[in-house]
Amino acid sequence: MDYANPQALVSTQWLADHLDAPDVRVVDGSWHMPQLSRDPRAEFAERHIPGAVYFDIDDIADADSSLPHMIPSAEKFASRVRRLGLGDGVRIVVYDATGVGSAARVWWMFRLFGHGDVSVLDGGLPKWVAEGRATDSGEPAIQERHFTARMNSLLVRDRDQVAANIDNGREQILDARSRGRFNGSEPEPRKGLRGGHMPGAFNQPFLELYDPDSKTMKSAGELTALYRESGIDLKKPIVTSCGSGVTACNLALGLYLLGKEDVAVYDGSWTEWGGREDTPIET
Repeated sequence: MDYANPQALVSTQWLADHLDAPDVRVVDGSWHMPQLSRDPRAEFAERHIPGAVYFDIDDIADADSSLPHMIPSAEKFASRVRRLGLGDGVRIVVYDATGVGSAARVWWMFRLFGHGDVSVLDGGLPKWVAEGRATDSGEPAIQERHFTARMNSLLVRDRDQVAANIDNGREQILDARSRGRFNGSEPEPRKGLRGGHMPGAFNQPFLELYDPDSKTMKSAGELTALYRESGIDLKKPIVTSCGSGVTACNLALGLYLLGKEDVAVYDGSWTEWGGREDTPIET
């Protein structure tokens, strides 16, 4: 079984062949949990794919929200990505430093704001480096490019919408966190959050979507089997969730590859839901 939307992924060979194409832009979307004490911007300056620019999901975000990296306004998104030279008429290829992390969040954000010509580099920077391909250091020269932002609100959910869905059951909630965090047997990495999951939610740890060695996405058949085994009906609407709206986008990417183009992401995810006292929880 082949992917229904194979254009959402590009191989390292494809990127190497198109790296100098005038209509291709490369984006490093690396992000790490705060407790890892890694500085992705500094790591980018030390080593990145030639021509790449750094997309900071903590900066291109709603600065007025107490929650981490919530989506910004369309105006702010357009302003920030324009300064990165990302705009209309270019194909954007996103990667990250782990190969299985935050690149999907950047991919989802561009789709959310109306730019559909965006792909994720399969295997990310680890695969690129392992193959001995060239990297650069320092900061790239950037020429601004106009970006037309058209927000597609069908691709995002807020707390009220998710809460209403618990009662009406119209959409399936699929949680990307580990099984221990989902069932409440493991502590949350962020302080002050209750353990467990939203009533009626299903669980599909996002790391299982990837080959553990190459960090590349599993085949369409393997992805289909994983989603079905998690309890999801692929014919019904799906909303993905996780800890803070990052790894949920990996589930959305996998579903997009299978032809599910309308999967929404709960932006506040467990940081919002588990951090409140008035939201119902199951363990």
